[in-house]
Amino acid sequence: MIIGNIHHLGLTPYLPAKLKEAIEYVKKNINQDTPLGKHDIEGNNVFVLVSNDSTEPAEQRRAEYHERYLDIQIVLKGCEGMTFSSFPAGEPTDNLLADKDIAFLPAGEKEQQVILEEGDFVVFYPGEVHKPLCAVGEPARVRKAVIKMLVSKL
Repeated sequence: MIIGNIHHLGLTPYLPAKLKEAIEYVKKNINQDTPLGKHDIEGNNVFVLVSNDSTEPAEQRRAEYHERYLDIQIVLKGCEGMTFSSFPAGEPTDNLLADKDIAFLPAGEKEQQVILEEGDFVVFYPGEVHKPLCAVGEPARVRKAVIKMLVSKL
């Protein structure tokens, strides 16, 4: 997991170049008027999903992990709690890895949470358990960009 802010990438000099390029793409091309949905950067190798969602209490959210793609989750507007676990994923309750590269489980082991505000990003590599869209206080609206990148293309 890597955490930072898209406006202060100089504070994350260890960020791999391909990840920095993808974040720069979002900074230049994704804004409040960008339509929701999938936007290709490099076809299915690297793309961004733009969404407007609502946060929920963490206990109502499911944890997830991926196998082939890494996530760069960027908060464009609003605030969200991002729960994560530093431990390996347990057995998924819904295993959709083969078809959709996502598996769900009720929670990660010994979960921790960071709060992401506008411009903040977090990178989750395959196998890293995370629970997005957790409410910070009352549930609220969040606009996000989630970059999906095949790790084999790094």
